[in-house]
Amino acid sequence: MYAAGTESLIKQAREIQEEELQKFYGRISKLLHIKDYGNETVDSLQRLHLIVSATKYGRTIPSDLHKKLQALLCSPTSPEQLQVLCSCTLRESLPLSIHSLQTEDLQDSRTISYVAAVILAQAGDRNDFTALTNQLLKSLESRQPEGQISRHMLPVLSKVISFSPESLTEDHINLVNRKLVDWLRYASVQQGVSLSSGGFFTGPRARQPGPMTEVDGAVAGDFFTVLCVGQSYTEDQWMNMYAFSMIRKWLLTYDTEGTGNADAAHLKRMQYMLSLPQDDRSEVDGSVMSMVSATSSSSRLLPPKERLREKAFEYCHRLIEQSDRKAVKKADTELQKACLVEAVTVMDIICKEDPSFVYRAFPCIKALYGRLSGDLAFACALLPIAQFYLNHSETAAVDSEVVFRQLFSRFPGELFNEPLLAFKFVQFCRANMGVLHEGVALYRQSFPNLLKFLAWNSPALISDFVELLPSLLAPETAIEILHSLLDLPCLAAALDLQLRSASLQTPERTLWDQGAKVPSSLEAFRQPYYRGMFLYILRPEAGSGDTIDRLSMLHNVLGDMSESPRTVQCAQTVPVLLHVFFNTIVQFADKKLINQLVLILLERSSLLFNIHNYKTEVQRVFSSHLLVLCKLHPSLIVEQSRELLDFTGTTANIYSKEDLYTHVVWVIGEYLSVSHDARCTVEQITSFFETLEAVLFEITQVRQSASPPRYSPRVITVLMTTLAKLASRSQDLIPRVSLFLSKMRSFAHSAPVTSCYSEEDLEEILTRAHELINLLKLPSVAQFVLAPSARGDSPRWHRDTNASLPLSMKTLSSLLHKHSSLTQHF
Repeated sequence: MYAAGTESLIKQAREIQEEELQKFYGRISKLLHIKDYGNETVDSLQRLHLIVSATKYGRTIPSDLHKKLQALLCSPTSPEQLQVLCSCTLRESLPLSIHSLQTEDLQDSRTISYVAAVILAQAGDRNDFTALTNQLLKSLESRQPEGQISRHMLPVLSKVISFSPESLTEDHINLVNRKLVDWLRYASVQQGVSLSSGGFFTGPRARQPGPMTEVDGAVAGDFFTVLCVGQSYTEDQWMNMYAFSMIRKWLLTYDTEGTGNADAAHLKRMQYMLSLPQDDRSEVDGSVMSMVSATSSSSRLLPPKERLREKAFEYCHRLIEQSDRKAVKKADTELQKACLVEAVTVMDIICKEDPSFVYRAFPCIKALYGRLSGDLAFACALLPIAQFYLNHSETAAVDSEVVFRQLFSRFPGELFNEPLLAFKFVQFCRANMGVLHEGVALYRQSFPNLLKFLAWNSPALISDFVELLPSLLAPETAIEILHSLLDLPCLAAALDLQLRSASLQTPERTLWDQGAKVPSSLEAFRQPYYRGMFLYILRPEAGSGDTIDRLSMLHNVLGDMSESPRTVQCAQTVPVLLHVFFNTIVQFADKKLINQLVLILLERSSLLFNIHNYKTEVQRVFSSHLLVLCKLHPSLIVEQSRELLDFTGTTANIYSKEDLYTHVVWVIGEYLSVSHDARCTVEQITSFFETLEAVLFEITQVRQSASPPRYSPRVITVLMTTLAKLASRSQDLIPRVSLFLSKMRSFAHSAPVTSCYSEEDLEEILTRAHELINLLKLPSVAQFVLAPSARGDSPRWHRDTNASLPLSMKTLSSLLHKHSSLTQHF
């Protein structure tokens, strides 16, 4: 939010009246006409910018003022502060300035950059960039006058290729390729002339530029890079740094038509080698490495695109060598890390475009990994190295298992609390999840470690894990992943305890009396008695078991962490991931896996960390996906009949997990039928009927002293409907359920019930009971209505002459008309 003073200024700018605004426009025009720009002019232009940018729509500036702002912007003699204000104002105002700004006559690179900012903000298509692109390339190609800074052009060019890469022609691309080669490779290694501050002792000898140094203070012995240090920099050194900052983007945009494979690259380089003098080709008849080396030494004969690759590769190789030096300043150490990331990434891009570079790059990358792998401070730099191995280890026949083992085993386990690393790590997995899923077995086995990133940084990484989770799922890991998702809040709490415990001094080992009350979570974390539970929750790889037997104990021990903000935030992400889990699992789950999942739903619906609203949300997810699983495999009602009977026969489940209980009762009535499973027997139907009948009787007992119901009317209506469905399939049960339904009127009119339910709720219960009683009077109709065929999704009644639909519909119509006689229709 803005400060109070800023809010006030913005409000004034939005509410300015038109008359006052026109006077303000006239005052600015007079100030610009005088051309004696002082503080009043600067203040007025600042206020003008605030006015035009404070609203979501563009304000229209008078044409005369608009032209004066454009003239001030395009004048190379204008103060830079005024050029900035004019550029910002024109970007936000109307009319558009794209076609009225003439860039052809501009020579000053600083002015071109401010004019370009207006064009980039208002451009609509490629044609709007044509004039600007031509002027940019013309400015880059020409030799700049003394004092002109051409490095203003590269950021603008980078923006242009982001918005419209096709606006550059092949000639433009070759020109930039040549300029990038010059800037990267041929910058001066001498420091620039520093501006003298004056003084008695200032003389020509003191102003002589010295050589550039490395980050450790040694004199730079090779060509200039961004890791060379000096007091001041020359123009070509600045261009070197700017060029390196955009080389990755340039290669990704315009280097996609490379040779594509090592054989083609080999052939192209050989063609150039054959054009060399005999002396230069004397050592080319050896290995591939000697050929590449010779090509590197004569890269001036290569086309611009390939020559840029060559020089960019050499530049990155030198950066990697420079990163091995011990930096004197801490800032230079951080710069080394950033340069390593960029250098390895650029090398990777070059090797993907021309695989012949792989043989030159791998010795360097392998040595770099060996040097950095033991230092977790360089963890972010190891990610692009892992990307390089992932892309090219097969080409170079190099084993990459050790790289990925450290990547998935050590980083998440030890650096889960590093937000930047967590973000980059998950982005790496997301960008390569297809390759990792197919080619790196350790990837799926390491999901407990990957979930540590999510548990600690759940709000920031939830969208990434929504994309990532399907790639981690497989039949052999699905059950353990489901348990891990349900225990994710426990993992967040355990990680918090791990960090807090590590920050404390190691106490002397004390014995804990198991008969005493449960200790605090931090104390329990340090007790050997609980060590096994915490080791399992913090395990690095899958395969240690589906879950732990002492979940209730773990939840009690972590009780004081249930209101921790990190734990609560983590719990809020679980329902989202559970939806992703079940939506993915149904695509490949077989009958055995579906049976296991349903059992877990029933079991874990009670064994959840006691966080506010967490159980309710998880049970709601379970309920919705239980229907899908049962529809895929209806036979599970018969196969898991014992567990379902235990679940539905426990009345307490209605009060603690009403939504899930209601859905379980519904699927029993829907799928416990011979039409869905030939193994379904009358005894099973009777067993489920008696269990649900006892539950319904218990919760609908009419006693004046009874407490009001703590469940919704939907539970009663679903139980009644399910009992009627079961009775229609075993008609001996019809009298029992009809008698029970006839007693629902006394339940609905009892004092405790009327005090709890509304009239609409009571009417719904009685209507449903009346409808079911009428249906059960005609068993054949009841069976048709309450037990539809398993093939009901694709009916053929309009083709089947033996279908009983007409008779059934006729019978149903007679039931809806009170005064009609059934005998008249038969």
